[in-house]
Parts: sequence; C-alpha cells; structure tokens
Amino acid sequence: MSVASLIVFGVLCAVSPLFFDDYKLHIIIVSLFYVMMAASWNLVAGYTGQVSFAHAAFAGIGAYTSGILAAKLGMNPWIGVLCGTAAAGLFGLLLGVLCLKMGGIYLSLTTLGFSEILHIVITNEYEWTRGTMGLQVPGLLQHYSKTGYLLIMLVASALVLAIVHWIIHSRIGLNFRAVQNDETAAASLGVNVIQIRVLAFTVSSLMAGLAGGLFGHYLLLITPQIPSLDQQFLVLSMTVIGGMGSFVGPVIGSFLLKILSEYIRSYGEYHVLAFGIIALVMARFAPQGIVGVFRRLTSAKRIAEPV
Repeated sequence: MSVASLIVFGVLCAVSPLFFDDYKLHIIIVSLFYVMMAASWNLVAGYTGQVSFAHAAFAGIGAYTSGILAAKLGMNPWIGVLCGTAAAGLFGLLLGVLCLKMGGIYLSLTTLGFSEILHIVITNEYEWTRGTMGLQVPGLLQHYSKTGYLLIMLVASALVLAIVHWIIHSRIGLNFRAVQNDETAAASLGVNVIQIRVLAFTVSSLMAGLAGGLFGHYLLLITPQIPSLDQQFLVLSMTVIGGMGSFVGPVIGSFLLKILSEYIRSYGEYHVLAFGIIALVMARFAPQGIVGVFRRLTSAKRIAEPV
C-alpha cells in the first residue's frame, strides 16, 4: 500500500457516511483514533528502537486535560484539545529527558511505571476526574453528528500521518534510523543520540495527546480506560501486526484489529490477550508484520516471473 493508496482509502472513508450506518461509522472513527495512536507510537518504537509503554498515558493526559478544562472551567473544547495536546507533549518531554538516557529495558520499565501511576491517580481521584464513573465532557460540535466526527478524525489522522511521513523522509528521519541501527556509530558521526530520542518521544507524545483529546470529546465521556495498559498493548499489537517500522503498517493494523475485535467482542477483554499472542507470533516469524509479508510475496513473484 503506497501513499497514493492511503489517499484513496482516506477519500473512501470520507464518503462512507453515504453508504454506512452509525454503527459502521463508529468503527471507522475508533479505527482512525487507533491510526493516530499506532502511527505515533511507531515513530518512537519503529524508527528509533525505543519501546515505550506510556503512549496510552499520554492519550489520557490529552483527554483529561481537555475534558477538565471544558467541563469544569467552561473552556472551548477546541482550545481544550490544543491544551491537552500541549500538556501531553510537555509530559513526554519531561519523561523523555529523565529516562531516555537509560534506554532498553529501563525505559520500558520507567514508562510502564508512569502509566500505572497515572492510571491509579485518575481512577482514585473523584473531584476532577470522577474516578471510574468517568468525566462527562461537551462535544466539539454544536450538534452531535457521526459524519462530523468522522471528518474531524480523518483530518487529524491525515495530519499525523503527514507529519510522520515528512519526518521519516527528512534528515531527522535519517538520524532516527541511524540511532536505531547503531547508536554508537551514529554518535561517532555527530548525531546527538539523546536529543534525537527525546525529539521522537516528544513529537510522539504530542500526537497521542491530540488523539486522546479528540477521542474523549467524541465519546462525550472520558474514563480510565483511555490511559490503561489494555489500550497500550492494543496499540502495540496493531503496530507490530501491521508492520512496525513501516509507514502504512500502523494504518493496516489499526483497521484490521478494530474490525476483528468487533467480531470477537463476546470474549470481552480477552481479545486484547488474543491480539497480544498474535503480535508475539508475528514478531517471531514475521517481524515486519503484514507489510513485510506482502513485500516478500511480491518480491518472490517478481523474481519468479520470466524475463
């Protein structure tokens, strides 16, 4: 799937309200939320090799910051989303500066701990977040409309993908790959490894905050489910199954697993476990995901064709 194919797919999503009912539009909207989450997590894990478990937490920071500002202080929800995005980026910057020097398993453990602490605080706090009951927030539109939110999420997803595409094809993206492949060699060539990691982590956090803020106002109810580890592992599974380190992999994984989850909804939260097992199998036998399998098949077909 090329960038042109993604554009065609986006156009099809834009005209989907002409053919689909509200239930199917809801699936597309949620899939677009996961596209933003998976694409931004892929920027850190797939292009710099830093595995973070705090991505869902950043989405939660964006959602709760925007929701609290709108519901408690009466701020315009659109401005709230911008504030939530900035707050997620700020937390990402601070966390990145504190723990990205460690790298490897230490980064994963630190971000895992941060996610759990944030989840516990949100779950047990009542006055501002209303704990497990969830925080009711106003919508972004004056009149609630699935079509309207579909277009909002589509534009936001296109923006996130455009930024990711620009980064990975720029000099910054070359530095990302250099750090991922061999950080010692990259440092010897003048690349500031820590600075590159922090940059990727902060940009990724900003994108997750944007996704969380928009998603919270779409649902009209923000719950501790958004910054949960279930969400984190789901995003991880989507990226790995689609193709970590590829541009279109997160898009494929997000839509595929969201649609699949609707078919196995009766198994409750066990579907996250099923996706985790599938992700582990893919990581072992097809580390480049569906995109990698597709590339191998097309390459084999091209070689087999007579000249």
